[in-house]
Amino acid sequence: MTILVTGATGKIGRHVVQDLLAAGKDVRALSRQPQTAGLPPEVTVVEGDLTVPESLAAALDGVESAFLFPVLDAIPDFAASAKRAGVQRVVLFTGAWAAGHTERDRGSWVYPRYRAAEAALENSGVAEWTVLRPAPFQTNMLWWASSVRAESVVRAPYPAATCPLIHEADIAAVGALALTEGGHHAARYTLTGPAAVSQTEQVAAIGDAIGREVRFEELTAEQWRATTGKFLRPGIASDLLREWSETAADPSRALPVLKTVEELTGRPARSIAEWAADHAADFA
Repeated sequence: MTILVTGATGKIGRHVVQDLLAAGKDVRALSRQPQTAGLPPEVTVVEGDLTVPESLAAALDGVESAFLFPVLDAIPDFAASAKRAGVQRVVLFTGAWAAGHTERDRGSWVYPRYRAAEAALENSGVAEWTVLRPAPFQTNMLWWASSVRAESVVRAPYPAATCPLIHEADIAAVGALALTEGGHHAARYTLTGPAAVSQTEQVAAIGDAIGREVRFEELTAEQWRATTGKFLRPGIASDLLREWSETAADPSRALPVLKTVEELTGRPARSIAEWAADHAADFA
């Protein structure tokens, strides 16, 4: 069985590739720049771009299952191409906000976009489809890596903002299961880490992992928009600021902690401390 992984050079995609190889699967990766993909030699890397539908036919030829990175505007064309190519199973990840657990989530900029992408896959005619809805990623802490390395400081708004962030390896583990075993058709899995953690606790975990104190320097929302926020779509930046503001004021308004990862994989979701240890070199 050949499995196509899109987004294979990203933080989640690389874990998906590793998990599939460990399971003995034939892995094909889609990359805009195959020569710099840096994937294991067992992986067949093919050139293509999710935003260029005509580049997908060769990549999908002979593929039975596909892991779909959420380039949201490209989902309808990819799903249609997958159906034409005879792909039997597609696993897409969007985000936990798509589950609409709170009024805040339902009013977010990404909510209708995630739901439209999911509907495009559902309605494509692909025989089996699964949607993963992960919480915000623990890898978002890498936004702080340069300032931690240089100054042992994190600059961000709302230090008390709380969320059950998820390790990228746990998203990948569930994705690999859905790609390789039955029983996941039409499932929409909301995935979270094992506990809700504040930004202050995230910074403390980084400090513990690298063996030195890291201080938190609070920014205003406007200061954050002018720094890290300027690299995000304005709608996403606004969604994040609203979530941080509301959960800092009342942690009970955070995304609920769910045991989906453990129920599906048989092992607890990885903690912030585990993620920080895994990524200590990025901050040292």
